[in-house]
Amino acid sequence: MGSTFGGLNTALTSLYAQRRGLDVTGQNIANANSEGYTRQRVILHAQNHSMVPGVYVTQDDLAGGVKVSSVERMRNAALDQRSYTEHANSAYHNQRTSAYNLIEDVFGEPSDTALQARLQDMWDGWNAVSANPDKAAPKSAMIEQATTVASTLNDAYASLNSQFASTRSGLDTYVNEVNKSAASIAALNKQIVNATNAGLSPNELKDQRGTEMTRLAELIGATATEMPNGSLNVYVGSSPMVSGFHQRLIEIEAGSATRLEDLKTVQVAPRWTDTKTAVGTGGQMGAEMELLASGGIVQSMSDRLDKVATKLADTVNTLHRAGYSIDGTTGLDFFVAGNADPLSAANIKVGVTDPDKVAVSSGDPTGTVKILNGIVADDLSELSTSRVGADAEYQSLIGDLGVAAQSSAQRRDIQNAVTEQVDAARDAESGVNLDEEMTNMLMYQRGYEAAARVLTTIDSMLDQLINRTGLVGR
Repeated sequence: MGSTFGGLNTALTSLYAQRRGLDVTGQNIANANSEGYTRQRVILHAQNHSMVPGVYVTQDDLAGGVKVSSVERMRNAALDQRSYTEHANSAYHNQRTSAYNLIEDVFGEPSDTALQARLQDMWDGWNAVSANPDKAAPKSAMIEQATTVASTLNDAYASLNSQFASTRSGLDTYVNEVNKSAASIAALNKQIVNATNAGLSPNELKDQRGTEMTRLAELIGATATEMPNGSLNVYVGSSPMVSGFHQRLIEIEAGSATRLEDLKTVQVAPRWTDTKTAVGTGGQMGAEMELLASGGIVQSMSDRLDKVATKLADTVNTLHRAGYSIDGTTGLDFFVAGNADPLSAANIKVGVTDPDKVAVSSGDPTGTVKILNGIVADDLSELSTSRVGADAEYQSLIGDLGVAAQSSAQRRDIQNAVTEQVDAARDAESGVNLDEEMTNMLMYQRGYEAAARVLTTIDSMLDQLINRTGLVGR
């Protein structure tokens, strides 16, 4: 039979356990709005003094009390892994859609000031010239309109190049952030393993590590595997980035392209600093690499824009070279390259600035038989409806860009919805519910009060036993 004094220990263990429960509940309430915090729960186990039975043991004492065996993080490892993957996918699609939006802003279609409207103004100008081939004013106006078309092409290329340069500059920032997050995870791994070996609770450290891991997944598409000792191994593609307490760094290869034109000779290449092998990027960096890669989104748009410029120059110059100006000049190119390089959207300009040099007639106005008509100018005005002209090429570019941007936006919306569902499922399990915590607080409070009352009752019994027993007859 158990001793009366044994009840003191039973009540005392209950006081300790209920107080620990209140402490953990208070921690949950305090961090209800802390990003990355995981709800914790006290795990209580009943104790019994007779833990090891013996042949001749007749102890029937069941009042062993209660013990806090652990403070558990309410975390689902499978949901964590799913969250890393979905956050990486969301970051990739969000970044990719933003890039398409910026490219659409470069062209600004449809608009009265965009290239399509400028082209139409130029063709209308040629039509006005065909009606008055002998007048200088329509020719001067048309030259200005054509100059505006060339300038719009120049500006569009410059904007694409600027987007490439800014994205390339931002890639260096991403590399630094990735290396910093990986270093934080390696340092937290060491603290968590040391705390676990010392018998301490590393729950808050694991929360910090989870936040860093989510950030790393968004930045570069990293995945993770938790090891038996509590450390987290991180992988980018199939290559390890963090192994235990050690990390690997990434870098951008020296001499990588910094401008759009550099892609003709060099690439943009993230790589591991130790092995110099390529990094299989995902997440935001993966979307950035789609922009910066040779044949990527920006270069593809630039090449399509060059095709519009060359198509415009070829079709206009072919007709213009065959015509005659009012002073008898013939064989001139209307559009030319602004430098020694091949003609492109970056350097196209109007080569005829003198209205008297504009070819408008199919015959020579200064020849033996003077012919001055607007047939060539009229033919040039009709290029606006050509199925193989610059307008058709540009409309195809804008159409393809619109379809790609819309598809990207739809995929982004779908992926974000999936990510939100995963986060909601994870929050339902690991997030703090204040109503539930208030219920737990009252439960532990009542438990503490009851244990205190048991302690008081036993104290009263002992007082009766020690101080009042044997007083009869005195």
